[in-house]
Amino acid sequence: MLTRRSWLVYGLFLAIWIALIGWQAAEHLRVKKLAQTELVNDAKSAASSLAAVVRAGSFFGVADTNRLALSLKYLVTASGSHPLSVLVLNARDEELVSAGAPIDSQRITDAETNGGAEWDNQTQTVLLMNLVDLGASSGLTNTTIISSPEDFRRSRFTNAAPTLTNAPAIGTAEMAAAATNSTPGTNAPGDEPPRRPRRPRGNPDRPFEKPYWMSQEDYDALIQKRGVHAFVVVMSTRSMITATEKDFWLRIFIASLVSLSVAGYALAWGNLKKTSELQIRLVRASELNSHLKEMNLAAAGLAHETRNPLNIVRGLAQMISRQEDAPPEIRARSREIIDETDRVTGQLNEFINYSRPREVRRVAVSLNALAAEVVRALNYDLEEKKVQLRVIAEPLTIQADEQLLRQALFNLVINAIQAVPANGEIWIRAGRREGGEAFVEVADNGPGVAPEHRSELFKPYFTTHEEGTGLGLAVVQQIVLAHGWEIQCLPNQPAGAIFRITHIKASGNKA
Repeated sequence: MLTRRSWLVYGLFLAIWIALIGWQAAEHLRVKKLAQTELVNDAKSAASSLAAVVRAGSFFGVADTNRLALSLKYLVTASGSHPLSVLVLNARDEELVSAGAPIDSQRITDAETNGGAEWDNQTQTVLLMNLVDLGASSGLTNTTIISSPEDFRRSRFTNAAPTLTNAPAIGTAEMAAAATNSTPGTNAPGDEPPRRPRRPRGNPDRPFEKPYWMSQEDYDALIQKRGVHAFVVVMSTRSMITATEKDFWLRIFIASLVSLSVAGYALAWGNLKKTSELQIRLVRASELNSHLKEMNLAAAGLAHETRNPLNIVRGLAQMISRQEDAPPEIRARSREIIDETDRVTGQLNEFINYSRPREVRRVAVSLNALAAEVVRALNYDLEEKKVQLRVIAEPLTIQADEQLLRQALFNLVINAIQAVPANGEIWIRAGRREGGEAFVEVADNGPGVAPEHRSELFKPYFTTHEEGTGLGLAVVQQIVLAHGWEIQCLPNQPAGAIFRITHIKASGNKA
């Protein structure tokens, strides 16, 4: 369950992650904007160069279309970051001259609506118009860079002009002939030779003045027809898209690292919190374990001190039962006291044995000799119940504590004798396994152990025998675990149970 402190810490990690991801997104948008700005600046540079060419080749505000066409062709075909298409429009939005691929008129309309720019992701191009303000009525008087949609709209729509029909191109020779009202290259007698039209001098912001030989209406119509009013430039956005995509994947990589880092810090903090809680639990468990050890020692001492009064009671009961002049009823009660004191003394001995620390002193032990000693010690019990015990073991020497192993094997055989009926059978088997390990097992043909009791069988004071104390198998498990072995209770076919000890380290020499 998450605490309030955990919610605060994880909320802080989440806020840091959101801030870092937002920073990367903002940086990506900034890089994309810079790439677009760089592309627009390239288009502006091209338009500015073209505007200079237009100004140099213009007479009275009328552009030289032949010279302008050559300049556009060079601008489009030259290497480097240059336009794909260029279109020059007059004041009536009619084409004066163009170069490169044809430009769809709908894209020009969309660019006018969007403030002078129309981005097409499908063709990976951008259409930019009115990159320089050439002026509608004054020809090439102003060449101001258009840097915002407001400037574009102001430059496009403040000088509206009437719609006129197309007129043929007018060159410099035709303009000189119009000034003298004669054929180019001829003069009337007594007339002065025709003068070459001069470009305006002085203030560059001053509009072109009309030729003196033309009326104002004719000049306005000529400017509307042949004056340069707007540029339309189509640029490729592939370099911009490539740079933007590279930056996008870079930001994705950085965002992934950020996410992994934040997740790692959050996980580390969670593990640290769990570790701290586990350390607190370990300290408490250690304190509880120390308290239990103290209680265990106190209980063992109490059991040990209790045996002495029981021995005195047993001795007095034996004296009373042996008196010849004692009534039979008193003798019978005395024997019952002796039996009960023996039973309680046995339980106290088992408890003391169970509470005793197990310190293993490993030596080389012969399993066959140890099994023979156990059989001799239990020979009276085997004969009394008429149980047949067989030892089936290959000559084997193992590393174990001889006294503890003898006690464990003794308890297992006693448990089997209590489980089998009269004339039952018990087997002690031992042998080698793969990997240099050995096993020892005690099997019987008794009623066996129910599956639901096998997990409870080695717990203290759990027994299925009326005569058992419930500590014999618990002592066996203590001894087995102290050696680093493993014990299991398995079914014996067709009847009975098998108590098998495994993971025993066998010596190299056979006994």
